[in-house]
Amino acid sequence: MDTIQLETWIDAPVERCFLLCLSVDLHLASAHSSQEQAVEGITTGLISEGETVTFCGRHLGVKLRHKSRIDVLRPYSYFRDVMVSGVFSHFEHEHHFAAMDDGTRLRDEIRFTAPWGALGRLATKMVVKRHLVAFLAKRNVIIKQVAESNDWHRYLDGQSVTISIAPEGISAKKRWEATTLLARTQS
Repeated sequence: MDTIQLETWIDAPVERCFLLCLSVDLHLASAHSSQEQAVEGITTGLISEGETVTFCGRHLGVKLRHKSRIDVLRPYSYFRDVMVSGVFSHFEHEHHFAAMDDGTRLRDEIRFTAPWGALGRLATKMVVKRHLVAFLAKRNVIIKQVAESNDWHRYLDGQSVTISIAPEGISAKKRWEATTLLARTQS
């Protein structure tokens, strides 16, 4: 299994950064160069815990389909998306958020296993890992630009997200409007 870690500092409140990272629309904007489209599941707005999205796009010259599910969501500190189906044998992306005195620290950790045994490991060393790092870095630049400007309103105003409000094992969820979640950080 290979691991990618990337840390990005953003001069914006942690709540805003967290919600922007849940935005399917912002993901699509950041993945414009790979012609990604959301084709199934949550295809617009904010994705919530337990929900899925399927992206189709061109990576390394190959058209790929990747379906992922948000399997853990802890407001403003952490969420994880895991691949349900796609080209990888295993793929999970953890998003960690920390409120700092001067903004937000976003730490991404991706763990993945390429298919095809030794050939997949060779491809990972030669191109796949480098491509994923560049893709993630570009995505984070876009998230940073949007979060630090007034463009964030375009992605969050009028949106809502489902957040668990009960201990693990008890099914209790509540749908929150993003504007309510951002009330103390509006600018």
